[in-house]
Amino acid sequence: MKKEFQFKEGEVLCINKPLHWTSFQVVNKLRWLIKRKLKVKKIKVGHAGTLDPLASGLMIICTGKKTKEIEQYQAAHKEYIATIKLGATTPSYDGESAENRFYATQHINTDLITQTLQSFLGDSQQLPPIFSAIKVDGKKLYESARKGKDIALKPRPISIQDLELLSIEMPYVSFRVACSKGTYIRSLAHDIGKAMGSGAWLSKLQRTKIGDYELKKALDIQDFELLMKS
Repeated sequence: MKKEFQFKEGEVLCINKPLHWTSFQVVNKLRWLIKRKLKVKKIKVGHAGTLDPLASGLMIICTGKKTKEIEQYQAAHKEYIATIKLGATTPSYDGESAENRFYATQHINTDLITQTLQSFLGDSQQLPPIFSAIKVDGKKLYESARKGKDIALKPRPISIQDLELLSIEMPYVSFRVACSKGTYIRSLAHDIGKAMGSGAWLSKLQRTKIGDYELKKALDIQDFELLMKS
C-alpha cells in the first residue's frame, strides 16, 4: 500500500479487524492515529459496514471526502469464512451467549451437510438475529433482547451466491459464503442447523472480501500504526 496518504482528500483503507474489537473501536483508533499524524483536531473517518466483536477480517475505512462513497461499499457483496458448531444453539446465534438447547448429531453426514448448504443458494427471506443492531420502533434489537422483551422480527431479503464446504471436524463445519448486503451469517448458521435437525451456532467468522477488496491486501492495525509513525 502507498505510504503517501491523502487523508483529507480521501482514502479508502482496507483494515484487518482483530477479534474482540468493535467496529467503532477500529474507527476511533484510526481516527486518532491520523489526527496525530496530520496534527489536526478533526478529520472525517467512517467504516463501510460493521463486523461483530466476535468476528475478524476485512473492514473498509474511508477518510475525508471518500466518506461520501461509504454507501457504495456498504452495498457491495461480501465473502466470509465461517465455522459453525452443530448439536446446540445459543440465544445470540454465536458465542456471545451460552448454549441453551442441545440436539442429536448422529444423523449428520457429509451428504446431508452438502445438500443443506446448497439449499440456501439464491434469493430468500432471512430473519435477523434478535441480538442485532437493527432498529425496531427506534430501539436496537439487542437492547430489547437483553431486557427480555418479546419482539416481532420481520424477514429481510438476502441473496447467497456461493456456499462452499471447506471442512468437517464434528461437531464443527467450516464453509465459505458469498452473499449480499444485509446477510447475517449468524442467522445463516442458525438456519443451517435447523434445516439439518441438529441446531447450530456460529463459532468463528472472518470476512475475506467486500466487492473487489480482499482481506489478503488489508493492513493490520499495528502495521497502519507503524506507517503513521514513519
